[in-house]
Amino acid sequence: MGQGQLQGGLLWSYLGHGALVGPCDLESSMHNPAFMEYSSLVFGDVTVVVRDCPSWDLLDSDWASVRKVLEQADILVIKYSVTDKLAFQQVRNGYAPRLRPLLRHWGVPVILVAVGARLNDEGPPCTCPLCASDWSSCVPHSEGLQLSRDLGATYLELPSLNHVFVGRYFGSVLEYFMIQCLKHKAKERPDKRRGNKVNDLRPPHLEQPARLPPIRVEESSFSQDMQWLLERGVQFADVAFYAGDSGKELGWAHAAVLCAVSPYFRQLLLGPKTRERPQSRCVCRERDGGPNSLLSNWDGAIIDDMPRSEAHSTGRLSRLVVKDPLLCMCLWETLMFIYRGAWEWDHLQEALEEKLKNTLAAAQLIERIRSLIGKEKITTEEEKQEYIVGPRDTPSARAAQLGPQTLVNLFNSPLYSDVIFMVQGSVLPAHRAVLVARCDVMAAMFSGKYAEARSRVVPIHGVSSDTFLSFLEYLYTDSCCPASVLQAMAVLVCAEMYQVKRLQHLCEVCVCAYLQSMPSRELSSTGISVIRLLRRAKCHNAEQLYIWLLHFIANNYLIFSHKPDFLELSEEEREQVERLRWPSRGYLQELSEYQQRRRKLRKSRCIVM
Repeated sequence: MGQGQLQGGLLWSYLGHGALVGPCDLESSMHNPAFMEYSSLVFGDVTVVVRDCPSWDLLDSDWASVRKVLEQADILVIKYSVTDKLAFQQVRNGYAPRLRPLLRHWGVPVILVAVGARLNDEGPPCTCPLCASDWSSCVPHSEGLQLSRDLGATYLELPSLNHVFVGRYFGSVLEYFMIQCLKHKAKERPDKRRGNKVNDLRPPHLEQPARLPPIRVEESSFSQDMQWLLERGVQFADVAFYAGDSGKELGWAHAAVLCAVSPYFRQLLLGPKTRERPQSRCVCRERDGGPNSLLSNWDGAIIDDMPRSEAHSTGRLSRLVVKDPLLCMCLWETLMFIYRGAWEWDHLQEALEEKLKNTLAAAQLIERIRSLIGKEKITTEEEKQEYIVGPRDTPSARAAQLGPQTLVNLFNSPLYSDVIFMVQGSVLPAHRAVLVARCDVMAAMFSGKYAEARSRVVPIHGVSSDTFLSFLEYLYTDSCCPASVLQAMAVLVCAEMYQVKRLQHLCEVCVCAYLQSMPSRELSSTGISVIRLLRRAKCHNAEQLYIWLLHFIANNYLIFSHKPDFLELSEEEREQVERLRWPSRGYLQELSEYQQRRRKLRKSRCIVM
């Protein structure tokens, strides 16, 4: 290969006019006469030796020489033309399988470069997989990319070998691998590095700060709370179910929960103005009259003032007649399914099959329950599978259909509201059944002989309306997202007041996340006093947050130690912060001594100079 041919080569274009043609190592040149060798300087003082193989046929004719060159190489560059598909197929099918095990064994970085423009290209190479007008003669982008994956190579496409594409794209990738190669070789020769001299001055080593303790949050008990409400919350039930044939009482439920889950119950129980037939496309509606064939009102009346037993609170009662015999037999399982969020279809299938001892009857009843809660008609095989065994048990599907979403429509809604909280002039409607199931303090307040148990309006003191609204939001949705550190602390205090431990721990997590997201500059200038947050955490029994804040202050000791409120720490807290402080006193002392020695060394060098 002459110099005129080299000027059209890829590496020759990268090295430019500084490349020197000729053997750089006489011994290697004699053993590899077919390789053209040239060298150049990069990064000012690094010599790059290029051994250029002119033809792939050498792998067949002189494999031993090629293998020897490959063993000595630090970087391997493979180039092909996108307009020569026959040669590319020969490389991919014949030579690539031979090189692949060697490259994986040696760990040499490989750069695969496709040079040239395809026939249908006006600018950069086309990467559209649907563009196949010139695939018969040109190598498509997808095949080159697949070859790079097989070889473990970095893939590049260069429309031409001008200084823009070669210098900017190919050169940057090649220089990256050169730097990595130089670092690797420097590690292999530690004695030759300048920094390893005995008399060199080394700075002190700074250890990483201690890891902050984690905040542990209990698992959600929302489904268990709603199950408790169905099993034991009869005092606040306002819906009674009766068998259509015998008139026997089947069970009690809560209109607020039923209306929140099922649009049919919402239209059935809200009165004549909204009592319309549900617009559902379910199978059972098309076959046997829809959900109205399952339930009806008692003698056409929605609300009945029938006397209630002593176990129930006074008030009006809605009586519903269950017409379907299968639903009569499995009403308890159906209500349990609805109360737990109406998403555990697999558990419902097992419960119905165990109760009815008939798989076909259980499938028919599930179909009717789907119409009852407003599910669409099954049209595909995938929906049929989901209908039988429930939705796929994946994190996304489970997160999208969790039980807490069932009461979202009831939050801050007057629908079936039986209690109103007056907080700083704001009116916040709520439902006693939900509050009793979700909060033990609320259960004692509304179930005992207190004034709140007999009053519809309950005043709340010592808490802002936004804070109490966030507290109610957690009770209904099992989630909490305060907007700031101060708001999170306010909700934490409210949660401690009503003994809701999980909400308290969620607020602790929010406070930690907000503080950790602050950069050091903002942390030093913020108006939020972390020391006072520490005091409030200790006062309101937030033990995890209290310990976390002590570690946080210790990890940012240089910031908080200069603030005036740092003196508010007790002696015990200050001793713990000093013990955990970062950076430590020993490191700061070593750093001071190191800086003094550096100043003396600089001064003596200036005198000599």
